[in-house]
Amino acid sequence: MKSFEEQALGVESTYREDEECFFQDIDLLQKQGINMADIKKLKTVGICTVKGVLMTTRRSLCNVKGLSEAKVDKIKEAAGKFLICGFQTASEYSIKRKQVFHITTGSLEFDKLLGGGVESMAITEAFGEFRTGKTQLSHTLCGKSNNGSDDALVLKISSHFYTINCNLLFVSSHVRQVTAQLPGEYGYSGGKVIFIDSENTFRPERLRDIADRFNVDHEAVLDNVLYARAYTSEHQMELLDFVAAKFHEEGGVFKLLIIDSIMALFRVDFSGRGELAERQQKLAQMLSRLQKISEEYNVAVFITNQMTADPGAGMTFQADPKKPIGGHILAHASTTRISLRKGRAEMRIAKIFDSPDMPESEATFAISAGGITDAKD
Repeated sequence: MKSFEEQALGVESTYREDEECFFQDIDLLQKQGINMADIKKLKTVGICTVKGVLMTTRRSLCNVKGLSEAKVDKIKEAAGKFLICGFQTASEYSIKRKQVFHITTGSLEFDKLLGGGVESMAITEAFGEFRTGKTQLSHTLCGKSNNGSDDALVLKISSHFYTINCNLLFVSSHVRQVTAQLPGEYGYSGGKVIFIDSENTFRPERLRDIADRFNVDHEAVLDNVLYARAYTSEHQMELLDFVAAKFHEEGGVFKLLIIDSIMALFRVDFSGRGELAERQQKLAQMLSRLQKISEEYNVAVFITNQMTADPGAGMTFQADPKKPIGGHILAHASTTRISLRKGRAEMRIAKIFDSPDMPESEATFAISAGGITDAKD
């Protein structure tokens, strides 16, 4: 009979094999006569998988330096032989959806609101005024999505994280020792995070505080987070090429992409109604890219958003004259939208604003030294 460690490692091995075969490397196109030089040109713009080719329009591919229309048609044809993007039954799609995982927020009530946590293969948006917990939630997700140690195996079952290390099991959401056996079919390994900061609010010392809460090594947590400061909306878009390349390079290792916040730089780079159409078009392109990345590499995308005063609210007698910025473009692109608002002291209230599968409801959480946690009665 296999020991507990062998069973756990078997779960981890199987999970990583599934992750590695989740996408097809673009190098496979060589088998269909596409030369390596053209494949490298695609990689320079963040197209690293066969699915990535099919997700990109012919016009966009023609804009890649060195690719003619004839070459693009040949590349598209070759990619179509490896992956058919046609219809499938709901049963077949439900099997694919079993690869979706959830990253805990640090609060059981908040996780319950989201159906288990922040979902992979989707964009989760959190919007609210200042001091509602958007950045604190981003930092907590950084600490909770990676396992913090190369010597430990992190598994997630029913929105609880378990760390396996030398026969000891710790439930991170309660920070207590247990001796339960973990069913292999629910195994989920922790992963690395990419954090794109547009507001200069990322603080590594907050990750250390959160690591202390969950008894995780400080340096391991920091090493598992890749950080980039975005200075313009164009720079923010360019960073997504690096993100796609990194997700491809370390397939199955990265689990979460955070952008805090998605709209800050667009508000600076585009001003007035005269530039609104251009801003929304650029925003739509970025959100489309984020959605494709989340599906292509099975990662969770978490974005924060700011609020603005609604000048027309007074005419309609709305209780709250503020609304999230980004307009309908952002509203339709986000899979799940969460509204955050202030409560008493450190208490905050999260509400499902829009979701394809979760009912409109609320949850109360608190901001502590160790990040997002359950509110005390």
